[in-house]
Amino acid sequence: MRLHELLEPADLIVDFRPTDKWDAIPRLVEHLAQRRGLTPEVAKRVEEAVLQRERSMSTGIEHGIAVPHAAVEGLDEVIGCMGIVGGESGLSFESIDGRPTRLIVLLAIPPAQKLLHIRTLGDIARVLGKETVRDALLQASGADEAWSVLREND
Repeated sequence: MRLHELLEPADLIVDFRPTDKWDAIPRLVEHLAQRRGLTPEVAKRVEEAVLQRERSMSTGIEHGIAVPHAAVEGLDEVIGCMGIVGGESGLSFESIDGRPTRLIVLLAIPPAQKLLHIRTLGDIARVLGKETVRDALLQASGADEAWSVLREND
């Protein structure tokens, strides 16, 4: 699934300022739940699954990107949101390259859609792997501008 098709402008949080990754994940899940109308039970399952996945192995990749994700029972489609961390320091996501994370894409995937899961992760890596895209997202003044960057580069 293409990143700009998965996310709408309202799914992007520009100037996102969590204290750490353990604060970021619940805040992103809350945003996702509000945007997608998830029941409290499903939202709780998403949060627990993503946190469990993060505890087992960090989802911080490289170039300041993290993709916390999990397969979650009760979902009919892949859903996600993105936090663009404000400020200069970023967050520690225990990434492969040790760099602070500034772009966080949270995904929740139906367990039966493994292939789509892999394709979506690949698309995120392809799009956000471009330095020009990362820089433009970090400089975006709002969600509409950030989404336009994704659409133009996906």
